Amino acid sequence: MSRLPHPIPYQGSKRALAPLIAPYVPRDVATFYEPFAGSAAVTLYAANLGLAKRFVVGDSLGPIIELWKSIVERPSDTSARYRSVWEGQKDGDLEYFNLVRARYNSERDPVDLLYIIARCVKNAVRFNAKGNFTQSVDKRRLGMRPERMREAIDGASHLLRGRVEFRVGDWLDTLSDAGREDFVYMDPPYLGTSVGRDKRYAEQMAQDRLCDGLAELNARSVRLALSYDGQTGEKVYGPPLPDSLGLDRLQLHAGRSSQATLQGRDDETIESLYLSPGLSDHDGSVIRKPKAIQQELAL
Repeated sequence: MSRLPHPIPYQGSKRALAPLIAPYVPRDVATFYEPFAGSAAVTLYAANLGLAKRFVVGDSLGPIIELWKSIVERPSDTSARYRSVWEGQKDGDLEYFNLVRARYNSERDPVDLLYIIARCVKNAVRFNAKGNFTQSVDKRRLGMRPERMREAIDGASHLLRGRVEFRVGDWLDTLSDAGREDFVYMDPPYLGTSVGRDKRYAEQMAQDRLCDGLAELNARSVRLALSYDGQTGEKVYGPPLPDSLGLDRLQLHAGRSSQATLQGRDDETIESLYLSPGLSDHDGSVIRKPKAIQQELAL
């Protein structure tokens, strides 16, 4: 595909970093797992390149997996229902978003979830401990237009239909059958958004539990890549993972911070990518996207 589909527009999605992550995926993968799926951007990129025979997309949030099932298995119906919800809004009518959000929080309809993700502030998804969506409406725009959403849904369905399994639950349960012929990409919540005051996810992730799970995967010789800590300018997001895990740590250039740009600063964001040993021989310098890829992602 000349333009990769991206039907679920999460802030923090690895869509922009997928071209930097994909080169470290081995070329003999039986099943590609993404247990913290969200927008499943890396799965879509890997599927487009044919990096695995089959895929497992999982998440602890049931409605996001139901949404993915709807997108992949019933693309026409999902697009039509999104259009119906989207066309119910009017410029300046902010209460409509609140009504759809309340309906989602009550009924957990996956298409309502798609609409409120697409329309919320900066696509910055927020859930409380009960799994209720808490982010507010973005007053500047109406969200992805139905025509563009239909193209994205059709594209994602084309890439994954017939070769993906969806799972709801804890990430270690999702990975229970992963073996040495498989590959796992993980994008768990930053420590800074998982504990403390700024909790953004219904399922929290303490670092010690993450490390215990990674050690278990290492013991089973499961090859993996993990996006975790990083920094923007001088602001650091979470401590690095301990050396005892034996993972190689790369630094990926994620671009300029949009928030810093609005404040007149030129801060750049660097994200860490941890890899199983033997997947990289990089020299330790920050890895940047080629200009051709930057231009493609800007379209």
